[in-house]
Amino acid sequence: MAQYSIKDLENLSGIKAHTIRIWEKRYGIIDPGRTDTNIRSYSDDDLRHILNIAILNNKGMKISYLASLAQEDIEKKVLEVTSRASGISDKIEALILAMLTLNEDKFHELFNQAVEQFSFEETYIQLILPSLEKIGLLWLSGSITPAQEHFISNLIRQKLIFTIESIPNEKNDTDRKFILFLPEKDLHEMGLLYAYYLLKKKGFTVLYIGSGTPVNSVAEVEKFWKAKHMIISVIMPMNESQWETFIAELHASFPKHQIVLTGSASSKHPLPEKSPIRIIDRLDELEKYIQSLN
Repeated sequence: MAQYSIKDLENLSGIKAHTIRIWEKRYGIIDPGRTDTNIRSYSDDDLRHILNIAILNNKGMKISYLASLAQEDIEKKVLEVTSRASGISDKIEALILAMLTLNEDKFHELFNQAVEQFSFEETYIQLILPSLEKIGLLWLSGSITPAQEHFISNLIRQKLIFTIESIPNEKNDTDRKFILFLPEKDLHEMGLLYAYYLLKKKGFTVLYIGSGTPVNSVAEVEKFWKAKHMIISVIMPMNESQWETFIAELHASFPKHQIVLTGSASSKHPLPEKSPIRIIDRLDELEKYIQSLN
């Protein structure tokens, strides 16, 4: 069973540690354990309870009222609130809770509601990206486990792949073909999958190679695929030497291709002068680039 500090509860719920202490003392909403050095320690059940309390409190329900409810009543109210949540911020809170409680059904419900209410693109940009950003910060701070982060990331990946597969394939000539991949040792493919979705929706034919692919291996495949365009997502940081080697390989292997580098690490180093490679490190700019293509 996991153990959380009061700082973890603050990071995950958005409720200040000082407020949590007051709620404990005045209303008895949680009875924390204590370490050998008398520091508060919270269980998975405590975390789930404070998250539920936080969601309802953010909806205007007073803590004095919530403290009078049985736990099962609180859980019922949370289900009611999150089921009819109309705002993106509400859905982000509910999605984080679904991750922490490993609730796959709730994730699907929230995602499908958002797509119905908005669109797939808006759901990805306004719900999924902010949720992933918050999840990443929680993971870096040690407030969640890698298993929880992988759980929700894999569910999002499944949604992207399912949506991509639902778009009919086009058979195009070289000018309408793309190759998409991530460099060797780079495994963070969420953004590249979204680029795949945008390209396929626009009618392009995409060869999606995916994560951790050496440049020379892509060059071998390209002999048969014969694409004109490439999008390469670079998420894992490279040092200066690694970057220079990577760019040199791209120039040597694909001298006539239109190559776009995207991802959070793509703009950390400069390109050589007069390099034909283009860096687009913002999602909105990548969307504009894809929409501008004929």
